[in-house]
Amino acid sequence: MLSHEQNELLTRVGRGTPMGTMMRRYWHPIAISAELPERDGDPVVRKLLGDTFVLFRDTQGRVGAMDEGCLHRGASMALGRVEEGGIRCIYHGWKFDVEGKLLETPNIPDERIRERLRANAYPVREQSGLIWIYIGPKDKQPPFRRFAYDEVPETHHTVVRVNIPSNYLQNWEGGTDSSHVSILHSNVTRPGWLAESKAQAAHLQDFVSSAWDDMAPKLEIEDTHFGFHYAGIRRTGQEGMTNVRVVPLFLPYGRMIPLPGFESTILEVPLDDFNTSTYLVDLSVDAPISVEARLKRSGFGPHNYRGYNFIVDKAQHYGQDRVAMREKRSWTGLEGLTQEDATVTVSQGSIYDRSTEHLVSSDAAVVRLRRRLMQAVEVCMAGGDPPGALVEDMTGVRCVDQNLELGRSWRALTPGHMALPDADARG
Repeated sequence: MLSHEQNELLTRVGRGTPMGTMMRRYWHPIAISAELPERDGDPVVRKLLGDTFVLFRDTQGRVGAMDEGCLHRGASMALGRVEEGGIRCIYHGWKFDVEGKLLETPNIPDERIRERLRANAYPVREQSGLIWIYIGPKDKQPPFRRFAYDEVPETHHTVVRVNIPSNYLQNWEGGTDSSHVSILHSNVTRPGWLAESKAQAAHLQDFVSSAWDDMAPKLEIEDTHFGFHYAGIRRTGQEGMTNVRVVPLFLPYGRMIPLPGFESTILEVPLDDFNTSTYLVDLSVDAPISVEARLKRSGFGPHNYRGYNFIVDKAQHYGQDRVAMREKRSWTGLEGLTQEDATVTVSQGSIYDRSTEHLVSSDAAVVRLRRRLMQAVEVCMAGGDPPGALVEDMTGVRCVDQNLELGRSWRALTPGHMALPDADARG
């Protein structure tokens, strides 16, 4: 349980807030490349940490990001003309390049004004289908991170963005919680819950193993150089074997999840205090993967996913199929892991009041997540660098789901994870 003040500290991300100040020390994805498909195409408006930005792709294919309001008199640059190496405000014709340089001022010929003024433009990096932006202090700009998905061909990784109307933290906490996987996601992880016997269900189960029948995993947690990781250890029903699921969680809002045939890097990016852009970046080493398959697997279609937005109808039981639930054809009445996760987090309200909760031992990773965030805020306020901000190479940070012999250390599965000397594995 958190106090009201602690909950406010963790969930409020606007400019000048402690959490917002800390988060501005990292690079953030703000769009996917497909949202700016053409040179000199239409600009787009995107929110991040409570601020509003305009993105555009110029004549050379470079992406620019700047404050939405024109520095002249505040007209929206989203109305602007993208042409000839820049974006032009339609109000008075002022034109800027991707770095914010003022190129033309038709209503004032004095070139000194163009030398003196500059738009608030921000550093941008485009990598592996994602557009990233840095909006923090210029003298604190961190190196740009590289992940394992940056190392594979385009055909072997996908990017999906889903806007969810809830605070980033409850989305991130949901992905941190290990015990919910074998309960909320029973349709996928435990199809045997419907069967009369495990033998009848065996042909259905392709997720991991019978380990998901263990709904109370033992958690071992360690702080790391990027945030922390935990191992969820489950019984398998096999003599001398356990199932180990290692999940890294990296600041300011990321995690990596092992799934059959691929790994998913999930980023819960705060648009503001009440809305989150969830980026699902999948990596498959062995075979090509597609966005269409990812959306279907996530439970998204035209009825609940439009314009990158998760469409929620609370008046209709959040889209649940209650008949399927009564007939025991579905645990949740929903399709897809991501839809199930998003529905639950939206049901908690825009900002969940953690002062009313009752935590148990299976919530240890959620408790550690909150602790690491509060520690990061303290470090930042003291003038230091928050965890992982200066880590450039994240390619060795990986998730694992594997059966292990009893007594064998799971840490050998994650050689790229640097546990901190004072790490507390008790959670």
